[in-house]
Amino acid sequence: KVPESVREKAWKTYEGLSAVDGALAGNKKKKETWGVCIFIVAIDLDEVTFTFTELLKSISINVCTFFQFLKEVDVNMDTVSTKVDSTVSRLKKKYDVLVALYHKFERTCGLIYLEQPSSEISAELSSVLVLKNYWITFLLAKGKVLQVEDDLVISFQLLLCVLDYFIKLSPPAMLKEPYKSAVTAATVNGSARTPRRGQSRSTRTAKQLDTDTKIIEILCKEHDCNLDEVKNVYLTSFIPFLSSAGIVASNGLPEVEAILKQYEELYLRNKDIDARLFLNHDETLQPNVIPCSQLERTPLKNSPEEEISLILPQTPVRAAMNNIQQLIMILNSATDKPSDTLITYFNNCTVNPQDSILKRVESFHHIFKKKFAEAVGQGWAETGAQRYRLGVRLYYRVMESMLKSEEERLSVQNFSTLLNDNIFHTSLLACAVEVVMATYGRNASQSDGTSAETDLSFPWILNVFDLKAFDFYKVIESFIRAEPSLTREMIKHLERCEHRILESLAWQSGSPLFDLIKQSKEREGQTDQPETTSTPSTPFQHNHTAADLYLSPVKSPKKKASGPPPSANSTPNAQPTASPQTQKPQKSISLSLFYKKVFLLAYRRLHTLFLQLLSEHPDLESLIWTLFQYTLQNEYELMRDRHLDQIMMCSMYGICKVKNVDLRFKIIVSAYKELCNTNQETFKRVLIREEQYDSIIVFYNLVFMQKLKTNILQYASNRPPTLSPIPHVPRSPYQFSNSPRRVPAGSNIYISPLKSPYKFSDGFQSPTKMTPRSRILVSIGESFGTSEKFQKINQMLCNSDCQLKRSAEVSAAPKPLKRLRFDIEGQDEADGSKHLPQESKFQQKLAEMTSTRTRMQKQKLNDGNDTSVSEEK
Repeated sequence: KVPESVREKAWKTYEGLSAVDGALAGNKKKKETWGVCIFIVAIDLDEVTFTFTELLKSISINVCTFFQFLKEVDVNMDTVSTKVDSTVSRLKKKYDVLVALYHKFERTCGLIYLEQPSSEISAELSSVLVLKNYWITFLLAKGKVLQVEDDLVISFQLLLCVLDYFIKLSPPAMLKEPYKSAVTAATVNGSARTPRRGQSRSTRTAKQLDTDTKIIEILCKEHDCNLDEVKNVYLTSFIPFLSSAGIVASNGLPEVEAILKQYEELYLRNKDIDARLFLNHDETLQPNVIPCSQLERTPLKNSPEEEISLILPQTPVRAAMNNIQQLIMILNSATDKPSDTLITYFNNCTVNPQDSILKRVESFHHIFKKKFAEAVGQGWAETGAQRYRLGVRLYYRVMESMLKSEEERLSVQNFSTLLNDNIFHTSLLACAVEVVMATYGRNASQSDGTSAETDLSFPWILNVFDLKAFDFYKVIESFIRAEPSLTREMIKHLERCEHRILESLAWQSGSPLFDLIKQSKEREGQTDQPETTSTPSTPFQHNHTAADLYLSPVKSPKKKASGPPPSANSTPNAQPTASPQTQKPQKSISLSLFYKKVFLLAYRRLHTLFLQLLSEHPDLESLIWTLFQYTLQNEYELMRDRHLDQIMMCSMYGICKVKNVDLRFKIIVSAYKELCNTNQETFKRVLIREEQYDSIIVFYNLVFMQKLKTNILQYASNRPPTLSPIPHVPRSPYQFSNSPRRVPAGSNIYISPLKSPYKFSDGFQSPTKMTPRSRILVSIGESFGTSEKFQKINQMLCNSDCQLKRSAEVSAAPKPLKRLRFDIEGQDEADGSKHLPQESKFQQKLAEMTSTRTRMQKQKLNDGNDTSVSEEK
């Protein structure tokens, strides 16, 4: 099936690989190497005349091994193109989703159908046939109605629709409870056996769903899936699929051959994975077994003598459903409209922003619905609308929390300038919708990095909202602080979004960042120390809010300011710590903070790569960092439409070159590929000049070296440039602590985040068995047994509370408390003094201690101590 043109070029590639690394073409790897070469060349030449599954079978290799071997082949960065990388990424994502769904499908069918039904059921309706029929129908539906085939949640909701449809057509004698009773009841009522003649399938199925939702309710409850969402998928996507596929029931079930023929056409057209082979447990589609050593042990510090409790990792589908349920539970109490508290804030504004806010929300509703349908499939517009509505609820909820914090911080209630800022609202709404999309968009792959992204992943949301990445970054940190209910996964996701912006997205042409830098340079003067340096060795402070960043001046007034700008008279425009600086024009807080974050991210990346490659030359790190920082700060145009890591690798190579340290670019790239969250396109496709791209080596020679040659050569002289101080790397403001936290004042009580997998049941999270059993373990919000445990904890907390008060009275400058975090660093309860009647004494004491901590921090700030929360030891 391989054309001569592909065969010839593949052979040259094969010979090239053999010359570079003879082991790859050794006796045991010849066939695999040849197959990989054909795959690479066929994609590059757009002459793929075979399916991916056919290739796997021809070289007798499974999917996972093929991907791993392709990675080994790609030791030379010129071997595999970004086009091949993109194809492989798509295949990986589709495969991960199919594996997760098939395993879920198999287990679910085992809960629905009897293995050996009674003799009255014909052999034609055996469980094997049922599995085949259902699975292929699902594959056909997925291929026909879904444009985004790597969306795990939508695919699973579609699978539930298929199951619901077929269960209703199955003889009750085949079914287990509670499905048997549900089908029997539906048959008696006549809803599942409506007359077929004179009635279209679409009308009949819609009527069937309307009159009998019992089975789909059972399925949704079993899998913690939102019933309304699945019903919507059934009506708007699954019913039209049945009609378009022309599925005709025979003996209560559609004919397998007709479905097989349609799927065969779909598979041959896509030329990818033949997912029918999952039914046969075909070895080419079997995932590599996860070693038992990877199973989590809880608690992590168990001694060998203690009882060990192995906790199996959650399945991708279960994890996705749990995350969605948790988000929905948080937002169930929120509304689709501004709350009374928000309306009060709106009314307090000089210019009431309510009308513009409502119009903006409605306008983006139509835009988002349209864009979602374009990306996923036209039948999914209403699904997009459902997700947008959740995002709007989160948007109003976070906005209210932000305004409360600003009111407490600044003692003002008129936020007219902020609340009438279009970019602030667009960014906040986009961030809220992104959280919802990311919660639903969990990929089946558990690996980190870009390989786990879907077509709807960030930065897709920026295009939908027509928003600049630099503007979006301003809201991320405040958003996390304002919403303590965000899951650990969501905080990590938003942090990764911020990193994407810092490393590349904010540096794209058309970004407001370049104008801000230019204005900063003009304002400060080229000879002075520009604000972008931010003295990276000083402690990094996470005390800026979204209001500071969005209302930060783009350009300073010509005259030197003697106080806050006029726009700050009723808005949180001025950062308190900056007000004493009356001798200089006010700087752009958003730019200053942006550069601080860029420097921190840049140094972290450099340090990680340095430890891998140059640990034997510790003196080089400060040299490389100085060149790296100088480039970002003074030759920032090199970052336009490029990536932070490209400058990092070039800086490392340049210093090693001038210092006569043998470090080839190929070695740098090989080590870089092993870092987290890296993309091969970063070093394979670098902008050289307008619309011309090449490898990073070409970029170094033609662009980087030409621009910085004079500076780099200084490092070889006896008078090298003044070295930049190594940045002070703080604890991330976004990360929860993994280790148990001890309650202050000597109590023998520790608080640890829940690590055990859980299942939602009756609206509460129920943790699985935890160890060690000899300890007092309490999960707030769940029944815990006898009251003696709480009485003992209350007594211990009361004692610690007394000690806490005494220490506060004696010391004028109290020692900072160790952090006790239920949320992100620096974020406390809005009002620790107010408690709901149903709160336990335990919860009240924890809130009181949190409130005490807040007051102590404020006292420190008032005393002129600038130590941030993130620097507390």
